Amino acid sequence: MSIQNTLTTDIRTDRVTAEGDEIVFDVRGDGAPIVLLPGTPGDASVYSLVAGPLATDHTVITYDPRGFGRSTGREPRRYEIGQQARDVAAVLQAAGVERATVFGNSAGAEVALELGKNIPDVVAGLVVHEPPVIRVLPDAGELQTKIAEIYRTAWTEGPKQGFLDFLLLSQLPFNAGKPFTQAEVEALRPNADAMPGLEFADFYVKYQMLPLTNYKPDLAAIAGNGVNVVVGAGALSLGLPFGRTSRRIADELGVPFVTFPGHHGSHTDPATAGAWTETLRKALAALGEASTKES
Repeated sequence: MSIQNTLTTDIRTDRVTAEGDEIVFDVRGDGAPIVLLPGTPGDASVYSLVAGPLATDHTVITYDPRGFGRSTGREPRRYEIGQQARDVAAVLQAAGVERATVFGNSAGAEVALELGKNIPDVVAGLVVHEPPVIRVLPDAGELQTKIAEIYRTAWTEGPKQGFLDFLLLSQLPFNAGKPFTQAEVEALRPNADAMPGLEFADFYVKYQMLPLTNYKPDLAAIAGNGVNVVVGAGALSLGLPFGRTSRRIADELGVPFVTFPGHHGSHTDPATAGAWTETLRKALAALGEASTKES
């Protein structure tokens, strides 16, 4: 299916109240259910290029996490991964889905891992893509020290300055699909407060970054729950922090590792979304093969 065809896919939009907030979600297609969990600051729209093609043979559920997109976020806002996982379970229940395959990217990948640990009954399998779980890495201490410095910068110099430092450390592709260099960050820093498109930086660097990077998935519990897992990362991310976390998780669990085209967020790029979707289908097939072996 072409990207243009995704615009004609019927979409049912609904909402569910979960722990005091309204979570808005969309449902497309018919078939085996899959829920797509976005990273930060993403909402359902980040999967707009891939949800339609997947909906040709899946029931595809996308949603806006609390405080993002169309969902509400009560003040004072906070970020707690357990609550995020409970939100996904509430969305599935409201959509009439008992169990779904869960795909999570970035922060959404951590939420997927939390579902596998604490709410495995709703999980038919996990596809985990580049979670920021730096504590699984051998150089975790060094990375956590740098994260702490970024957190301090957010409060002393400003959240956008801190977020630029986070982008430099993580090498996420926020620079027109490429990571920022040290020289580029230094050039941007004096006028960072005026940079457009980084309005979410205050919440992310001050309130979300530490819960995400301090989170360590309980891989033994996930395996003990009998949850089948496939792990993936973008080809351009393999040597970068969040590509390395993916490889580490795959190795520790002894599960398939799938290399996706592009970078951390290539599902949002029209140039790579088609190939990315086909790779996700391969990951789903690997999940199915693991399930067959288990049974």
